[in-house]
Amino acid sequence: MSKYLTAPIPTKKLPGGIPYIIGNEAAERFSFYGMKGILTVFMTTYLFLMPGGVLDEQMSDSEAVSWYHLFVGAVYVTPLLGAFISDAFLGKYLTIMLLSVVYCLGHGALALMGAQLPFMDEPLNPGFFLALGLILIAVGSGGIKPCVSAHVGDQFGESSAKIWLTKIFMVFYLSINVGAAISNLVTPWLLHEYGPHWAFGVPGVLMALATLMFWMGRKKFIHDPPGGMAFVREVFSARGIKALLKLSIIYLFVAVFWALFDQTGSTWVLQAEDMNRTWLGITWLPSQIQAINPVMILILVPLFGWFVYPAMDKVWPLTPMRKISLGLFVMAGGFSIIAIAQELIDKGQTPSIAWQVIAYAIITTAEVMISVTCLEFSY
Repeated sequence: MSKYLTAPIPTKKLPGGIPYIIGNEAAERFSFYGMKGILTVFMTTYLFLMPGGVLDEQMSDSEAVSWYHLFVGAVYVTPLLGAFISDAFLGKYLTIMLLSVVYCLGHGALALMGAQLPFMDEPLNPGFFLALGLILIAVGSGGIKPCVSAHVGDQFGESSAKIWLTKIFMVFYLSINVGAAISNLVTPWLLHEYGPHWAFGVPGVLMALATLMFWMGRKKFIHDPPGGMAFVREVFSARGIKALLKLSIIYLFVAVFWALFDQTGSTWVLQAEDMNRTWLGITWLPSQIQAINPVMILILVPLFGWFVYPAMDKVWPLTPMRKISLGLFVMAGGFSIIAIAQELIDKGQTPSIAWQVIAYAIITTAEVMISVTCLEFSY
């Protein structure tokens, strides 16, 4: 028998494990978006200067973009592995804990790039440790991605879910963006002022705190047991495959959104380097512009949840599919603005960073429509 609760008890109170999950998510997202936000700038500007390396010139923009998206692509593939391990063998809690340790090791590898350790004659090869760190983070971050939001849903019984579930998913999503907003402002500054060791080390410390916080909540959580081979048989049964095919239609469209959206951490950062980045009286670093997205999400999520959606629902009933469809249409406007700004740059002009700000406002609106809906689907 498990020493932990495996099913929610009948109650209308907020489940005791929720604060630990929310705190963990905010710290983990700080760690991920912090390192991801500076990755392109680091590869094009800092990597070849680090001791122990083999590069004798800067990495080209196209190479950096390629490596960045290879990493991001891996982060979105490894959830399949994490979900299978969790549901079939380990359960969500153990999967999250074990892969969080892998995640921490990845941050540690990035922080140690080019470091001269006392017992070694040569600095640690930055290229090797960059690749190692990104592989470990892709496995850790991607592996826990499908487990955390589902773990939130596991904490609720029927009576508590009616009162709390929708509100907590909104808070959960806001916690993601609190962590992302702070990290997208702080980590580029750390890189600029103190260099890569601090810039990658601080997100690593936050990931360690996230792991500790999650472990502290172990006695408060509902530990939904894994399904074992019964789960495997169900997934690969005719009924399971039919359900997966139906869901795949939704997520194919969502994948297109994220494939485009993640350019904000690569080509948009490189575009920002060629823009006039003075805005609101501040000259922003190219990577810091990404902070606009999570800051706007903090504004738009409650705005849509409490005002926009209820008002629209009175005129045109909003189903999850309609929300996602609207989001995909809205997204196109944001990328059109970025394309126009790039055309101005190619003609030798220096457009204002306000072009990106407007584009972020539009695609953030699309993200709110799509991402919050996908969270509901994941439960």
